[in-house]
Amino acid sequence: MELIPPGTKIDFIGKQKIAIAISIVIILAGIASIVLKGGVRYGIDFSGGTMVQVAFKTSVSADQIRSALTGAVEGTPVIQETLGKSNEFIIQLERMPSELGGVENLVSETLGKAFGADNVSVSQAQMVGPRAGAELRQKALLAIIISWAAILLYVWWRFEIHWGIGAIVALVHDVLITVSVFSFLNKQFDLQIIAALLTIIGYSINDTIVIFDRVRENIKKYGSKYTITEHFNMSINETLGRTILTAATVFFSVLALFFFGGPVIHDFSLALLVGSIAGTYSTVYIASPVVLYVQKRWRGAEVSKF
Repeated sequence: MELIPPGTKIDFIGKQKIAIAISIVIILAGIASIVLKGGVRYGIDFSGGTMVQVAFKTSVSADQIRSALTGAVEGTPVIQETLGKSNEFIIQLERMPSELGGVENLVSETLGKAFGADNVSVSQAQMVGPRAGAELRQKALLAIIISWAAILLYVWWRFEIHWGIGAIVALVHDVLITVSVFSFLNKQFDLQIIAALLTIIGYSINDTIVIFDRVRENIKKYGSKYTITEHFNMSINETLGRTILTAATVFFSVLALFFFGGPVIHDFSLALLVGSIAGTYSTVYIASPVVLYVQKRWRGAEVSKF
């Protein structure tokens, strides 16, 4: 049974102005949010801070530790349970202490009062300096830019340069939408979120390539019988069933991670959730219209030759 009946003719390209306007509003609102907040909220990976690893003899939850530390330390502590080890946690503190031993003692004493001094032990503590954080920010941005450049070259090689431009604009759109949502919600940016953004880029370009490939097949098959706009509309409709099934599979899988994955990967799954929606949307309403715009500017209504 086919999800989308053959011969479906939804005018996706005809609705591009509304879709693009919605994206522009969200992105501009996101930029305004970032500016008003003085920049994005970096985690200690990028801004610097302290990590303290603690162990408990009895069962303690991350929420209990967070509650005990709130007010005793600056900023909001991030608590992560150590994988494979019961009752061991990594505590991330946003602010840099003047001395590492000072914050280690503060954490130990605060948790000792809450859970018993004999119940708590500090395994290790380490700093992430501002300089190291700045280097990580630069490398994270470089990783994203390199991924865009590699994808542009690949799409240029497989199709044409203006098709690559359309794909890259869509990927930039996906990242900006995700960053905007994180700014609205005042979420932290750390290495997990960079990993999520790179995953989003890979997911989004995959769907875009599927549509582009179908457009190329239809151009070879029908040639100038249809305009380039009609080729894109027809191809999007023909791959719509696959797009919906793929998007739904990814969406519900990430949704399960979001609700049941726990606090450690909550922000990571949120980024994937937003990015998967933006990526599916941009494939149809951003990448294709950009290709058509550049195509018409360079070649008029001429249909590409492959």
